[in-house]
Amino acid sequence: MDSFNAFLLTIDGLLGSSPWFPFVLLGVGFFFTAYLGFPQIRFFGHAWKVLKGKKSEKNELGETSHFQALSTALSGTVGTGNIGGVGLAIFLGGPAALFWMWMTAFFGMATKLVEVTLSHKYRQVTKDGTVAGGPMYYMENRLNMRWLAIFFAVATVISSFGTGNLPQINNIAVSVETSFGFAPIATGAVLSVLLGLVIVGGIHRISIVSSTLVPSMAFVYLVGAAAVIIPNIGNVIPSFISVFSDAFTGSAAVGGFLGATFAYAFNRGVNRGLFSNEAGQGSAPIAHASARCEDPVSEGMVSLLEPFIDTIVICTITGLVILSSGAWSEKYENRFQGADLMYLQGEISDQDEAGRERLYQYLALNNDEAISPYTGIVSIDAGQAQNMQDFTVMHSRSIAEDVHYSVDGEPFTGQLNVQDGVLTDEGVELTGKSLVHSAALTSIAFNQGLFGSGGQYIVSIALILFAFSTAIAWSYYGDRAITYLFGPKLVMPYRVVYCLAFFVASFTDTTIVWNFAAVSVVVMTLPNLFGIVLLRKEMRQLLTGYTKE
Repeated sequence: MDSFNAFLLTIDGLLGSSPWFPFVLLGVGFFFTAYLGFPQIRFFGHAWKVLKGKKSEKNELGETSHFQALSTALSGTVGTGNIGGVGLAIFLGGPAALFWMWMTAFFGMATKLVEVTLSHKYRQVTKDGTVAGGPMYYMENRLNMRWLAIFFAVATVISSFGTGNLPQINNIAVSVETSFGFAPIATGAVLSVLLGLVIVGGIHRISIVSSTLVPSMAFVYLVGAAAVIIPNIGNVIPSFISVFSDAFTGSAAVGGFLGATFAYAFNRGVNRGLFSNEAGQGSAPIAHASARCEDPVSEGMVSLLEPFIDTIVICTITGLVILSSGAWSEKYENRFQGADLMYLQGEISDQDEAGRERLYQYLALNNDEAISPYTGIVSIDAGQAQNMQDFTVMHSRSIAEDVHYSVDGEPFTGQLNVQDGVLTDEGVELTGKSLVHSAALTSIAFNQGLFGSGGQYIVSIALILFAFSTAIAWSYYGDRAITYLFGPKLVMPYRVVYCLAFFVASFTDTTIVWNFAAVSVVVMTLPNLFGIVLLRKEMRQLLTGYTKE
């Protein structure tokens, strides 16, 4: 698994985590914002009116209403990205990352208007009588690029696992185990069965479940967030200030957080913003293609609201909870995961300026000369390392404290081998204090409010609803891609594999799951961005014609 994780990190370094990708994603959004005359501002009020039913008739082609299509698309975006994704972005980039998530959402509103409008225009009725749409249809029917359409459809199938399946159940399982003590494999087994019962019914059942879950989960989450923000209201303004003040400078070291450069915060914020609202990824157009609507621009108007609701509203609330509570920079007792674990040469402290500077050089500036990975022996007696002067344990980008070694719950005694910073011995479990990230960080932050330790249950319940609804929506995206590639006959086998993967991911290493998600998102996004830029003139003509009606 370490080798596979290293492979994913290499690919991610060339794609999503590369210096150029955030500029491409934001650049396309900025281009359409300017090219179409700031549609996210001009048509914001109008979009709400369309959602309420204007320009939509029951006898028009399609299978869902505007609201059901929006709910399905929102259920695909409002998931672990809003809970775990924000926690991961702030963990990696500090408060500045939240600013760049906002920018991704603002410009993404224009991007989503474009991709949904174009995809809706070129949707078609399939052999089984259902409506199918998405970027693959405009790529083939308008651009005459079947090769690009096939590539996108394959990427959609992969991303249905990487975006909508694996990270969702993995975060649910971690959160449920932390809050309720249920084993991840048990959580995965129960929810994979429920998932199968929902998705076998197709878009009709999916849209009904989604339109019910989305409002419910939003209400539960807002109540829990308010319970944290209200008692920490004095920290809200300073939190906002840090978001803006750090946006172009990077975030300084605070507590266990060792700092992040502007470039890193920018990259992580844009990357997590995309994972959260999916603007430009090409997923939402597949859901909106099912809407009963003849004018593609009116459906594009509805989709314009998604990045606003998903990121500017819900992700901001999550960010304020994490920042105002102070949980993002504190170390907590947790179980160490191998992909987040590294042994460094020598004894290094994060309590003195010299040590913090070396760690900042190593983590934030990627200066391998500042610190070397440790190779050697770790001598353990009754669960405690005896030669701690030889090495420093780093977990989750922070210096680990009170590290304990055990096997099957019993203190370990013996010697462990470390090669180039990696613990090679399997079966030994490490626990201790370190920074936490993803859903675990959000759960801890929710405990810092009026509900006390009960706040984590709010997160767990919300996460189950958020993430489960995302998995439902992405199963539909995947089966539309399968339908495009192979026809309806392979949809049911795909759904079976989808449910099995959902089960397996419940007890898989969280870091590996997130790294796979990061790669799959970008592989799907790039061809879609390329396609909508080619159709920019047609999009402007459609929008101009719509405004003259």
